[in-house]
Amino acid sequence: MYFKQMLNDACGCCSYFIASRDSKEAVVVDPAFDVQPYLDLARERGYTIKYVIDTHLHADHVSGNRRLAAATNAQVCLHQSAEVAFPFRRLADGDELLVGQLILRIMHTPGHRPESISVLVTNPPRSPVPSMVLTGDTLFVGDVGRPDFGGPSGAEQQYRSVHRLFNLEDFVEVFPAHFEGSCGKGMCGRPSTTIGFERRFNPWAQLEETEFVERAAEMPARPLNMTAILRMNSGQADYDSLAMSCAAAEVPSMTVEQAADWLRAECPFVLDVREPTEYGSAHMPGASSVPQADLALRLDEIPRDRDVLVVCASGARSLNAARFLRGLGYERITNLAGGTNDWVRAGYPVKSQAVPSAA
Repeated sequence: MYFKQMLNDACGCCSYFIASRDSKEAVVVDPAFDVQPYLDLARERGYTIKYVIDTHLHADHVSGNRRLAAATNAQVCLHQSAEVAFPFRRLADGDELLVGQLILRIMHTPGHRPESISVLVTNPPRSPVPSMVLTGDTLFVGDVGRPDFGGPSGAEQQYRSVHRLFNLEDFVEVFPAHFEGSCGKGMCGRPSTTIGFERRFNPWAQLEETEFVERAAEMPARPLNMTAILRMNSGQADYDSLAMSCAAAEVPSMTVEQAADWLRAECPFVLDVREPTEYGSAHMPGASSVPQADLALRLDEIPRDRDVLVVCASGARSLNAARFLRGLGYERITNLAGGTNDWVRAGYPVKSQAVPSAA
């Protein structure tokens, strides 16, 4: 067996290239938008990519599944419940994909998303049982994936899916789809772990179902460009701008003290990328609410001929949003370091205004 974990530091995502050295067949799991590294690897080693699997419909980055399949004639594979507008091989719990002598068995592990799956990998010449599992956004190193706005029912599914994974043998290696990012607050940062280690030391493994559900059902901020990314990954739309979602363009930042003087002198456009409920509770006077999840769909609301100050709660979300805009050619972008929290702590004025959630 050939196995390669490929890390994307800009997005905190992992993808996987698995191949049989005997048959020269390969599978790519959770491919990034830039598919050239997979094509290069296949060409260098003489492998033929047979399957392209996404463990779920990603909400924080654009999948390269169809681009890779078009370049290789591979089959795109998703769980049978995936709601997409393109043809794919429908996978059910317990299905097996053969890649040479390798056996990839599908586990339906809903919770993060209804169509979420994990992929058990068995190499029979080495062992008759799985030696590794690709857990998508169900189980991370030191964390679990948050239910993707499924509320209590999604959290209950997540609890059952995580504990189904914990029933695997201790020695099974765990390879998640993230090593950092918005999908889990407590990820360790290591790119892999084992079932035995997570069963013993993952904080979520120690919780009873009631507490697990209460914590997991809390609504986090939606990821940058989530609305457009889900539409693109489901085949409902195509947005060229999303290729820049993981861009790390450099943008300047300023403190709230600097911003207070600058706002009075220059009257920039203030872009608040927090969730509507956050914005409604307290925001900088004159700030416009465009949640980061909807940013790519509302670019026409953001002026290119004015200075733009991007604001969130602490400065982290706004920095990523500002980098995205800078990558699209917005030249006059500045991030507010410390965000609204520092603005309030410094005693500067705020306003409250309820705004409707984006559809």
